[in-house]
Amino acid sequence: MDLHLDTNKNALLRRFDPADLDRLKPHLRNTFLDLRTPLENAGQKIEYVYFPCSGLASMVAKKDRGADAEVGIIGFEGMTGSALVMGDDQATHDCFIQMTGEALVIDASPFKAALDASNTLRPFLMRYVHAFHIQTTYTALINARCKIEDRLARWLLMCDDRVVGNRLVITHQYLSVMLGVRRPGVTVALQVIEGRGLIKAGRGEVVIRDRKGLIDLANGSYGGPEAEYRRLLGEIDIQPQIVSQREPTP
Repeated sequence: MDLHLDTNKNALLRRFDPADLDRLKPHLRNTFLDLRTPLENAGQKIEYVYFPCSGLASMVAKKDRGADAEVGIIGFEGMTGSALVMGDDQATHDCFIQMTGEALVIDASPFKAALDASNTLRPFLMRYVHAFHIQTTYTALINARCKIEDRLARWLLMCDDRVVGNRLVITHQYLSVMLGVRRPGVTVALQVIEGRGLIKAGRGEVVIRDRKGLIDLANGSYGGPEAEYRRLLGEIDIQPQIVSQREPTP
């Protein structure tokens, strides 16, 4: 067991029954996740479960070459490996790091053993899986029915919920993948939002200036899944802390 584990930095681990956390602790270890680190690959067996402490992971669905779109975001409020909780061991979509950060990681085998040994762990984590499912279904609705400015405002708010500070390191090209639109559309939407004084868009980064204004601009597309997460799992009461120590990714 890593003697320097801080399970309080992940909102799920912080809410675990103490006995369930004790089952996982001997198998958890710290890791630093660089940009584009793959956490799951569609159609392949899930080998690790990650509990992010900082940074962001994206769940991305692929239709064919050049037709990718983000369907979910995971930060310090969540975990990867939802399929394992549901009794499967294969990833449905790709999941990779879009903003670097640290995480606690466990091999899939001891994680599944803990699920089988506990009467409380799987039911608790199924509440998170349900909350994540709500997030993805809202994303499908909003991508189909909302303007790109609304969608971008929602996405920026979701990222802001999961990072330390108000600076998001992201490129226009990557935003186009996240929103499932072409890059010129992202550029225009950023200019519109920046023109309202809500953000400052620079080369490879976006700084949030007016969170309330973004919520208004999102036009009801933000807030539903967040409220459901709080109902199912409780408030997220602390922000994660960034740790500078880097360790190799498994």
